[in-house]
Amino acid sequence: MDALAAPVSAVHAKRRMPLLLAALVLIGAAAAPLYLHQTPLNLLGQFLALGILAVGLDLIWGYAGILSLGQGVFFGIGGYLMAMYLKMQGLQPGQLPNFMTWSGVTSLPLIWHPFESFPLTLILVLTVPALLAYLFAALVFRSRIRGVYFAIITQALAVAVSTLFVNQQQFTGGSSGLTGFKTILGYSFYARATQTAFYEVTVAVLAAVFALAWYLTRSHFGVLLRAVRDGENRLRFLGYNPTVYKAFVFGLAGLCAGLAGALYVPQNGIIAPGMLGMVPSIEMVIWVAVGGRGTIIGALVGTLVVSYAKYYLSSAYPDFWLFLIGTLFIVVVLFFPRGLMGLAELAGRAVRRATS
Repeated sequence: MDALAAPVSAVHAKRRMPLLLAALVLIGAAAAPLYLHQTPLNLLGQFLALGILAVGLDLIWGYAGILSLGQGVFFGIGGYLMAMYLKMQGLQPGQLPNFMTWSGVTSLPLIWHPFESFPLTLILVLTVPALLAYLFAALVFRSRIRGVYFAIITQALAVAVSTLFVNQQQFTGGSSGLTGFKTILGYSFYARATQTAFYEVTVAVLAAVFALAWYLTRSHFGVLLRAVRDGENRLRFLGYNPTVYKAFVFGLAGLCAGLAGALYVPQNGIIAPGMLGMVPSIEMVIWVAVGGRGTIIGALVGTLVVSYAKYYLSSAYPDFWLFLIGTLFIVVVLFFPRGLMGLAELAGRAVRRATS
């Protein structure tokens, strides 16, 4: 009986480890305002917001096998939607944002009117990125485009959308983006209490997104996602329509990216077209690859590790940090293809063998 019980307990331990790690990360994050000053708290809040996007990216890449190099588009759209609301705060009736005045705009464009309302802004943040991602995916997957061709299309989308935002100076602020936020819901934007509230909301949303992703990947829907990844044609022969599931999960990842952008902007203080472009979208893939795709928790861990490494290395080694980040990615892909979570699993096995 003991010989049979040992493998079973090892399997249970393997399943519990990601949940325990996620619980530790989230509990530690929730308590961070008690021991961190404002600047590091804002920085951690930005990393956690990016983690929301990474969880969504892991759903489509790690579980459904859909490599997207354009998640920055939906992140940026969510960020711009929130920034447009924040930009409207603190303005007097009839007053226009500075960049509109500089562009010769004499009245508030129609597209900006919904952002005078906070509830309407929230509805747009929750629906616009998700709907655009779903429609884009449904259109592309309906043509049975997949693999590297889909990745190239999403990359082109990122370039096109970022260029569009740069060229629409009168609506988006052009290459400078949107910044200079003053108030939100009547509270000072940069007050400690306001920024702490942004942070705590980010932690709560991250916990909810993580729980949803964990549930979905362990449900019948998760089985279908893995079937799409491992054999889409076989799934089609069984009577399922892979396009439906791929479009849905891509829309869900778009929702995660939009939420991440909307929570990132208040803690970063700016949104610019560069955040929608090709390079940030590739960085997002690196987060998931380094953490370990197909694990959910790996996406979050990878985001925290790579984002902090980028922050530290870009300050300490401004001339070489890009090479160092690239080297990290190459080393992980070549020697640890399952990422940091795979490395942790190997270490756990070694410890169990040594103590058994």
